[in-house]
Amino acid sequence: MKSIKLIENDSYLHPYAEVIINRLQKANDKEKRLSTGSSLLDFANGHKYFGLHKSDDLSEWIMREWAPASKEIFLIGPFSDWKPIDTYKFSKIGNGKWEIHVPLDILKHDTPYKLFMLWEGGSGERIPAWANRVVQNVQLRLFNAHVWDPPENYQWKYKAPKNNVPPLIYEAHVGMSAMEGKVATFNDFTQYVIPHIVEAGYNTVQLMAIQEHPYYGSFGYHVSSFFAVSSRFGTPDDLKRLIDTAHKNGLRVIMDIVHSHAVKNEVEGISRYDGTLYQFFHDGPRGNHTAWDSRCFDYNKDEVLHFLLSNCKYWLEEFNFDGFRFDGVTSMIYHDHGLGSNFMGYEQYYNLNQDEDAIAYLILANKLIHEFNPDAITIAEEMSGIPGMATPLEDGGFGFDFRLAMGTPDFWIKQIKEVKDEFWHVGDMYYNLSNKRADEKVINYAESHDQALVGDQTIIFRLMGAHIYSDMHINHQNLIVDRGMALHKMIRLLTICTAGDGYLNFMGNEFGHPEWIDFPREGNNWSFHYARRQWHLILNKELRYSNLYEFDKDFIKIIRNHNTLLHKPSAIVQNITDQVLIVERGDLFFVFNFSPFNSYTDYGFTCEKGDYKIILNSDSSKYAGHERIDNDIFYPSIKVDSTYMLRIYLPTQTCLIFKKL
Repeated sequence: MKSIKLIENDSYLHPYAEVIINRLQKANDKEKRLSTGSSLLDFANGHKYFGLHKSDDLSEWIMREWAPASKEIFLIGPFSDWKPIDTYKFSKIGNGKWEIHVPLDILKHDTPYKLFMLWEGGSGERIPAWANRVVQNVQLRLFNAHVWDPPENYQWKYKAPKNNVPPLIYEAHVGMSAMEGKVATFNDFTQYVIPHIVEAGYNTVQLMAIQEHPYYGSFGYHVSSFFAVSSRFGTPDDLKRLIDTAHKNGLRVIMDIVHSHAVKNEVEGISRYDGTLYQFFHDGPRGNHTAWDSRCFDYNKDEVLHFLLSNCKYWLEEFNFDGFRFDGVTSMIYHDHGLGSNFMGYEQYYNLNQDEDAIAYLILANKLIHEFNPDAITIAEEMSGIPGMATPLEDGGFGFDFRLAMGTPDFWIKQIKEVKDEFWHVGDMYYNLSNKRADEKVINYAESHDQALVGDQTIIFRLMGAHIYSDMHINHQNLIVDRGMALHKMIRLLTICTAGDGYLNFMGNEFGHPEWIDFPREGNNWSFHYARRQWHLILNKELRYSNLYEFDKDFIKIIRNHNTLLHKPSAIVQNITDQVLIVERGDLFFVFNFSPFNSYTDYGFTCEKGDYKIILNSDSSKYAGHERIDNDIFYPSIKVDSTYMLRIYLPTQTCLIFKKL
């Protein structure tokens, strides 16, 4: 039997070798069955067969559906007065598939349409599962599929940047990216936010809520139409223009893809699509995700794999996305969705609580994505820590390129809420922030959109509370704001300098956005006040938000210019009593004094022989600091016995970056 590197490198996995090997074999067997006579890439072409397409000779429209429990299917729209008539009746073509041929002049660009299905004991309207354009009438809360056949197809102008640098990810939601109280569009984002991301120094954009979803407040995680761009933000071409513009500006664009569950809605979603609850999903209680009020896919079905794998390929092929962040992976791979386990031991990864079909799907999805585009990246939102998640397929892993370090924001919340500043344990901090499996790459982050949602709090709000509304002016002296400013900068710099292999920031957190996220809903009188970003705050130089932004922009630039994340971090000083932590990474020293009371003179640490200079100082007035350090001073190394040392002044709650000249 071929050796598995994942098992070889971790002796704790030896007792579970058979389970791991069986998982790999299951995925391999599924791939062979699905791609008989072709390849996985050829198999994942459902979007070219199902749904509405012009015939090869462009003489008519052909529409195909998979709805095995349906008795009859009709195409309805203004051409049929929205009634099922025999003229637009589908014919069975075998294996649960249906087909209809429609003259070209009946369906024009932007013509609305739906399906009307009849099944045993009932009937109803349906949005086609493979529809690539679905439009919502907000006033009527009504969805229709629309023909997408523009006079001219969008012409791509720019190639994506190469995947040759660690990802510095700017997580963004298009709809709430405007300053005004409205749903922003792809065009708004292209015009106003892309330039900001470029200026801020990030190299990757992660777009949320792209797939069509009925409820705006779901943040895009209750998907109804998996192949349709959310119409509330604009057209498919508008999204293509956004991605093309990002590529022009050196940004890669990844999509937050939701294959972990689907919305329960039946008319505009795919729940009970053909009259049965088990067409795409598990039957009975297993088909319902009670915590998320959604439907759970049955990954054992070939047709479901066809649907989801084709969906992966569709977004890569049609929209030139550079990869995916897979949402809810933990929920996918455990029968209890990870809600009933504390994941304190290896046995919890191999105890029959795992959905082996879901694991096989994720392995196949990663293989497909990387075969289609070797430069694509995949990121798993996975919190259980199951071994192999971000380990290459050839080494026996799931094949994700990165895992989100989901414990990091939880650590910071616990630290801020439960531990007084004077007791922050720098050794514990370094361990929690840098701890990861040696065979995996991770994306570190202090906070994402999760920590900004109503009911939770951003780091800036946890540190300052209501003072963010009254005391952020540079002329207001406030000890709580001073502390909050200092720690906000230190937390973010420590998070990135200990980051495994990438870093993520949610839109607005780079300048300490002062308010949470709450989408328009009945409970807030349908207000957009909290579903927007207050970009004007960083333009006002009299407010300290601009100082936080300058700090974020400068440390991102340093991390990029020095290829810092290509090197492993090493804590050369972890002085718990002094609360001083010094991390060496690449050619830089990151120095932190977390003590709220003690400044230190002539604080020493070992280094190479040479002269050093501060290239970032959180206490600088540029970042609303107290200007206690002269940034122009050169620091010569001092020989002590057989080693060299730097001796520096280190004020309270300050972080510095040193570089050898």
